[in-house]
Amino acid sequence: MKIQENISLKQYNTFGIDVAAKQFAEFNTVAELRELLEFKKLPTTNLPVRQAGYQLPTLILGGGSNILFTKNFDGLVLKNNIAGIKIIQEDAHYVYVQVGAGENWHGFVQYCINNNWAGVENLSLIPGNVGASPMQNIGAYGVEIKDTFYSLEAFHLKEKKTIHFSRNDCEFGYRDSVFKRKFKDEFVITSVTYRLNKVPVFNTSYGAIGQELEKMGVKELSIQAISEAVINIRSSKLPDPKKTGNAGSFFKNPHVTVETFRKLRENFPKIVGYVQENGDYKLAAGWLIEYCGWKGFRRGDAGCHSWQSLVLVNYGNASGKEIFDLSEEILQSVKEKFGVVLEREVNII
Repeated sequence: MKIQENISLKQYNTFGIDVAAKQFAEFNTVAELRELLEFKKLPTTNLPVRQAGYQLPTLILGGGSNILFTKNFDGLVLKNNIAGIKIIQEDAHYVYVQVGAGENWHGFVQYCINNNWAGVENLSLIPGNVGASPMQNIGAYGVEIKDTFYSLEAFHLKEKKTIHFSRNDCEFGYRDSVFKRKFKDEFVITSVTYRLNKVPVFNTSYGAIGQELEKMGVKELSIQAISEAVINIRSSKLPDPKKTGNAGSFFKNPHVTVETFRKLRENFPKIVGYVQENGDYKLAAGWLIEYCGWKGFRRGDAGCHSWQSLVLVNYGNASGKEIFDLSEEILQSVKEKFGVVLEREVNII
């Protein structure tokens, strides 16, 4: 275990932004995390980490798939590599699987499919690691992580102890949880436990899945087939971050009241919206952005992807600030055109 200095974070964020961390280290266990947080001296320089009561800011990094660096990080970046997948409980209907926060999310989904554990197949090919799944309450194609979430363990950075969180404790919302609000930057999620179905309950409510399954010629529905359909859809709509830097959907789909939706539809008859359980409407942020003319826009190496206007991209050497500034322009244009304020899904550093 070693703390390094002035390390480039380009390979650690899917936008491929080349910024540096003043200090950088990786941890594979909670014990290593605790040791890093209590480190008094840098092995490379013997300089104190804490001087005159000052403690460098700390950033916990997972898969780097939901973050935009706009500048160098003048502190300690700790990369979460905690691995492991194990069954901790099962009954006639469910299997409870505990997963290390550093496990790759899509790899875990494929592990579930190979073991015939159902519930996360609709979330195939989402970039990032397991630890981010409850933090963001990730979701796609009619499913959210809260549907299979059972519990998690998180390490409190100040109190230096592990705390157990139930589903209710996490207060899940749309791409939201307590870890993005009242507990922001207070915890490191170390493991997540999911309750998966032994007998699958298929979710093909999202229209594109049914169409893709038909296109694939699937005769007998299975979680494997649904996963393949989702992978096909995502691959056709979203750029591969290994080839073109991006963090997936940059903006959340905004929610508006039914009255606001009706007024918007009067002025924009083709506006896309989906009624929610509470009667509100979820607008398609991608449609709003595309209507404002941003789809396919490019300035230097910062752009709005030509396949999906929700995705901002780094075509090579864009800075984080250039991408952030582009997002500001998009937000302002949507607000001026529709009176709707978009919210970024990506964390800005």
